[in-house]
Amino acid sequence: MTLFRRMRRLVAGSATVATLTLGVVVLALQFSSAASARSASSSCADAVTGAPTGPATVSAASTAYGRVLVVGSGDHAGCSLYLLTSDQLHAMTSAPFACSDNANPLGAPCDSILWPALLTDGAPIAGPGVNPTLLGTVTRDDMPFGGSVQQVTYAGQPLYRFIFDEEPGETEGANLFDPVTSPTGTWYLVDPSRGHPATGQAHLQLETAPVTGGGSSETVLAAVMNNDFSLFPDASFPVYTLSTDSGPRSACQGLCALFWQPVLTSARADAGAGVDQHALGIIVRADGTHQVTYNDKPLYLFVGDAYIAGLPVIGGPASINGAGATTPWGVFNTIPPSP
Repeated sequence: MTLFRRMRRLVAGSATVATLTLGVVVLALQFSSAASARSASSSCADAVTGAPTGPATVSAASTAYGRVLVVGSGDHAGCSLYLLTSDQLHAMTSAPFACSDNANPLGAPCDSILWPALLTDGAPIAGPGVNPTLLGTVTRDDMPFGGSVQQVTYAGQPLYRFIFDEEPGETEGANLFDPVTSPTGTWYLVDPSRGHPATGQAHLQLETAPVTGGGSSETVLAAVMNNDFSLFPDASFPVYTLSTDSGPRSACQGLCALFWQPVLTSARADAGAGVDQHALGIIVRADGTHQVTYNDKPLYLFVGDAYIAGLPVIGGPASINGAGATTPWGVFNTIPPSP
């Protein structure tokens, strides 16, 4: 049984153990990563410990989320690949990568241990099902082992593995709303056809949580995220509408969409108990992704609501932090249950 499976079994036992275990596990990972890299039996969770020695290959594989990008060859062949929405801030403003070796609440580098970057020495190779024109690279000077290296990109988005994926085909990082990154972002599997997030079908349900500043709790419409994440699976987060949205268009683009993230889906969203299925719809955003609507109003997640239960510092509890927020793009409001 691997270190990661032992951790999952412990975490499943109690919330107290979860809090104590995570700090120990992160330290253990740092000491075990070098040994893991030398192991004859590689894991999708292996840390990146140095510069690459050859070109990376990217292929496509079938999953419950449709066709997605995976590592195409080498020790990590078949391991799922992810993009991070908040990495777009780097492309927009040259700000640091959202997943880097900067300090974070878990005390381990994001880009080499938590979400190992897919690095390449030379132009990346397109395997079966991959569009070679969408493959590219971006220079990373922020890896903890130092020096300048190239990370593989797809449709301009840097690609990563995930520490909780041990075997090819695992997708624990799918749709993971991650407060550890800076800024907070969502990790998505990647559709090889255009490089869009491969989200699967969105699910909307009701959630009751306290409203920041108000002291009382409210029941509001929420989106289910973290679908396969064993530490905090099928977590729900409040969704919001924007006062300036009208018709089949979203006024929240660019920087706005980094902090008020559109609720994305690959099919018409599924309604949980107490949610009107007929009220759910879809619009096509300017970038070609599909955003969920409720009574024709596009829905958004607020990065200030993100948390992971059981983790120190960022362990919640759930709260509604964006209700009535006045922003340069308009006012964001929660959605009460249908009468």
